[in-house]
This record gives sequence, C-alpha cells and structure tokens, in this order.
Amino acid sequence: MHLIAIIGQILFGGFFIWSGLNHFITLEGTAGYAKSKGVPGAKFATAFTGLMLAVGGLSLLTGFGLQVGIWLLIIFMVVTTFMIHPFWKVSDPTHRANETVAFAKNAAILGALLMILAK
Repeated sequence: MHLIAIIGQILFGGFFIWSGLNHFITLEGTAGYAKSKGVPGAKFATAFTGLMLAVGGLSLLTGFGLQVGIWLLIIFMVVTTFMIHPFWKVSDPTHRANETVAFAKNAAILGALLMILAK
C-alpha cells in the first residue's frame, strides 16, 4: 500500500476511533447535548453510537470487516447529520452558520465513506 494511503487510513480511521471513545469519555455531557437536540434515550444512544464510531473506525484503520464498519459509519453520519445539525430550523444567524458548517462537514465525510464503499 502506498504510504500516502496508509497515512490517510490512519487519519480517517483514527478520527472515528477517537470520536467513538470520546462518546464514552464525555458520556454525560454528550448525552446531555443529544437530549437537548431531541434524541430519545440520549444516554443509551450516545453509548451505542460511540460503539458504532469506534468499530467503524477500527475497520477503516485495519481493513477488517470494512464493509460492515463503513455501513455503521454511514448510518451514524446520516442520522447525526439530519438530527443533530438541522441548520434550516435555526433562526439565530451565528448558530445557523455553525450548524451549516457541521452539516456540510458531515456530508463531506459521508461522501468519503460512500467512495470507499464503492471501491
């Protein structure tokens, strides 16, 4: 494998692994944020999505179970993008801009996951 691809694999997989672990490290705060966004069973959802992120990230990092891992991440990204970052519902211009950036970032990550899945 080309060195640049290995670096990309480490960075992309590592991003999701860290995000997943962070769901557990900051469980109470992250669950509180999820609850404020209307997520039902926010604490369970936070732990479950943390597991999805960590497993998906490990699959990207190692290549083991790659299709399953990518699907876990795709499901997470679609749900999170629309449920947590609905910029179209926000009236405050600053908050709306922040949500728009988060939505666009997630959409770009989703695009990358779909490209990997298509290979």
